[in-house]
Amino acid sequence: MYRWLIIIGILLVVIGLVLKFAPWLINWFGNLPGDIHYDRGDTKIFFPITSMLLISFILSMIIRIIKKYF
Repeated sequence: MYRWLIIIGILLVVIGLVLKFAPWLINWFGNLPGDIHYDRGDTKIFFPITSMLLISFILSMIIRIIKKYF
């Protein structure tokens, strides 16, 4: 369990550094075809369906690789 906590902590630090110093690397999030934007008056709704499917696939592959080699 401690290995997973260390790996998750390192990933969070890396993601935080990317968000701080290179935000242009993640500007694609929410702008993919299939992401739903609804904006009418005071109501704003955003469903990043395609973006979340892509992130889910990437995380699944990372976890599969980690399980295979650790």
